[in-house]
Amino acid sequence: MAVRSRPLSPHLGIYRWQISNTLSIVHRLTGAGLCVGLLALTYWLVALAASPVRYAAAAGFFASIPGLALIAGWTFAFFYHLLNGIRHLFWDAGLGFERTQRRVSGWLVVAAAALLGAATLLLFWHR
Repeated sequence: MAVRSRPLSPHLGIYRWQISNTLSIVHRLTGAGLCVGLLALTYWLVALAASPVRYAAAAGFFASIPGLALIAGWTFAFFYHLLNGIRHLFWDAGLGFERTQRRVSGWLVVAAAALLGAATLLLFWHR
């Protein structure tokens, strides 16, 4: 009996990892991170409405190093999720599907999210 060579599944070696795969995963992670950020915003607003003591505790946490790191992460996640969502809207319209367009628009989304996030943080840092 002859042994038949079977075709390989795409994930077993004939498929190369692309930037779109990574950006899709990051889009989902930033969406989940923004949900956690919404809970943190709710905590801050409830503390603001509750009492000056609770607000001081919440403000103290968000002014600490871990709090500032979370705010920076949520700021990047917001801009990334927004810009990548706009990119997906263009795809829904049938635009930007060529290989180079996908790659360039992906890197533009990452760069623009980093720049907008940094600009936003610097704007509020100086206030």
